[in-house]
Amino acid sequence: MNRHRPGLGVLLMLAAVGCFAALDAAVKWTGAVVPVALILWCRYATQAAVMAVWLARRSGERASAGPADGAADRSPPGRWRPGHPRFQAVRGVLLLLTSALSMWGLQHMPVAEFTAIHMLAPVLVTVLAAWWLHERVPALRWALVVGGFAGALIVIRPGSGVFGWAVLFPLAGALCYAAFQVLTRRMSALEDPLLTHFWTGAVGTLLMAPVLWVLVPDLGGVVRGLTATQLGLMLLIGLAGTLGHLAMILAFGFAPASTLMPYLYTQIPVAAVVGWFVFGHLPDGWAWVGMAVIAACGAASVALGLRARPEASAAAHPTTGGREAPPNTPPGAEAGEAGTTISPSIEADLTGQSAAWPSTSRSTPTTPSRGC
Repeated sequence: MNRHRPGLGVLLMLAAVGCFAALDAAVKWTGAVVPVALILWCRYATQAAVMAVWLARRSGERASAGPADGAADRSPPGRWRPGHPRFQAVRGVLLLLTSALSMWGLQHMPVAEFTAIHMLAPVLVTVLAAWWLHERVPALRWALVVGGFAGALIVIRPGSGVFGWAVLFPLAGALCYAAFQVLTRRMSALEDPLLTHFWTGAVGTLLMAPVLWVLVPDLGGVVRGLTATQLGLMLLIGLAGTLGHLAMILAFGFAPASTLMPYLYTQIPVAAVVGWFVFGHLPDGWAWVGMAVIAACGAASVALGLRARPEASAAAHPTTGGREAPPNTPPGAEAGEAGTTISPSIEADLTGQSAAWPSTSRSTPTTPSRGC
């Protein structure tokens, strides 16, 4: 099958953006009457269940068909067991924190403004990459970091009383999601993305169970009191989050990141339209200016990162002209992001997997789109 189908990749990315906008609106609507902790648990339980069915079906098909054309399977032996459980756990915790901050924050802020501030994640990735991974960051990317925060200040307008303390939710959520992205791009070539998607849901479900018991002591009464509409919206939230991230994963399999990245920022106007249609709210003029600045700085930061990747690959593989490592390259040995280094303890965990488990995947690009 031809995997280079940019049109299909763009359609999948737009579907992901639509899922995330619908997810945020449904969370804001449902969270007004249903405990947010219950919504959060249902969102991750749905993801774990859907991906468990997907993986079980895929395992059955592979068992009956056998390996195709000698293609390498990035899943470790056992199919369900991750190769790097500690990193799967940390990744799951980071996305769970992102979702929790999003769901609680949406109860206090309009959808469009919240979405725009949350899309500071790509510029925050620059900060984390310099601090955590010790990347050498060009001056232009630092300028985009400053520009992104300036856009956020235009939206927030400190002292105006427009949003108040509630802006801490998207800011903290963007920071958690940036850390999630940095970790994901370091381990993207080492794990099956669909298996990772399952474990992200499983980690969120397991961690939210005791939290739900504490925050919603009368859980049985709350569940019995839910209407059919509320149950349907909670199912929609779970499916929108699961399918949105799944569509984004599949989109990067059909089209290059440079093609898809501009469409990720359509989530801001889509969120504005959804917010107006469902809640009757439209951002004011200054908010639109701030959102445009955030989108421009975030998109430019992503574009610079994508431009730097081939240069780093060429420097790392001068004899291959910057092409990817051959299929039998041990995990962790491929070229990473430009100038990326990683601490010895993390490197040991990443490269400790047997060389019998090869990888041919590129690093996952930084993506601003998130959904709860």
